[in-house]
Amino acid sequence: MIKSTPEGKDAPQDSLWNIGRSTETTGGLEALIARAHADAQSGPATKERGIPPVERWNPDFCGDLDMEIKADGTWFYMGTPIGRKQLVRLFSTVLRKDDDGRTYLVTPVEKVGIRVEDAHFVAVEMEVSGEGEAQVLTFRTNVGDVVAADAQHPLRFVIEQTSGGLKPYILVRGRLEALIARAVMYDLVALGEEIEIDGVPTFAVRSGGVVFPIMASDALEAALQ
Repeated sequence: MIKSTPEGKDAPQDSLWNIGRSTETTGGLEALIARAHADAQSGPATKERGIPPVERWNPDFCGDLDMEIKADGTWFYMGTPIGRKQLVRLFSTVLRKDDDGRTYLVTPVEKVGIRVEDAHFVAVEMEVSGEGEAQVLTFRTNVGDVVAADAQHPLRFVIEQTSGGLKPYILVRGRLEALIARAVMYDLVALGEEIEIDGVPTFAVRSGGVVFPIMASDALEAALQ
């Protein structure tokens, strides 16, 4: 059976768009993404094991799904939390943030928009190896990604406008970031050191041979309140 997308194009019955309109199940979407994984495995290997090459796919935009990733990492579909961790992990592997600033679920044949309240993932655990300039900080996300902070996966730190608190992020892949959970953030900050950058005493952390500035030393205490 074929239905029409908002742009007047025909879409298969089990497409992302049609499944997004259904109130019954996400099973068809799960199957479609699983097929995308199978297609990816038959093509060139990606750097991240098990991650389809979504950056190389250029399908038509098929509309928006009523799906949202909340700030705490919980995924919602049509206002209801998605309780199956395996399904959330499957969805997360076909996420892509484009240069328009929006986030999409992407397969080889279609692209649908979803909403993201803050970051795409949450970094829930940190491992530290090495010391000094050889130190490496490796993070695990709520959907099972493991990434070490380095030049390709930088850390960035922002000050929350409403509370003035510190919010650290790490780039996981593409334009997708993980918000570092608050408990992990305190462990991260504990590894920091004061370094002079452009003549300004700056609190920073090292990982993967890179120095990541957190903020000016005199502003750090207020941000951690």
